[in-house]
Amino acid sequence: MGLAERRSVERFKSEDYPAWKSRIDEAAGFEMPIEVAWEELAVADYADRYADYFPQVFFQPLVDALSAVAVDDMGKEALREGISKVLIRNTGKFISPAGISVIDGVLTFDHMSDTNTHHGEERTKKLQDVLESSL
Repeated sequence: MGLAERRSVERFKSEDYPAWKSRIDEAAGFEMPIEVAWEELAVADYADRYADYFPQVFFQPLVDALSAVAVDDMGKEALREGISKVLIRNTGKFISPAGISVIDGVLTFDHMSDTNTHHGEERTKKLQDVLESSL
């Protein structure tokens, strides 16, 4: 990760991510433990697009899926009991929602940060389906 990428990630982490974290917690109905592999999300040559891409690929679909699952007390309780952590990463293996899974209570959201950024509804649906079938 070059200097431009490091600066852009740091800017997103300090300026944008706190609001996204609040929205995620609000959608889930509790403080959701989240681990973000920032060094993986930062892809070369896209530092100027992180503020657009990270929310489109990861954070808005997560908020929307959690909101759908936690629409009632039963859903909120199922999330609280069934999901111990959310891991957001980019291993470079997934350009589709195939990288979304729940294993041992960890919701892993693995997707390339610069690919299919406009397919948020597809990621939201997969997140919701995976969560509902795992809880």
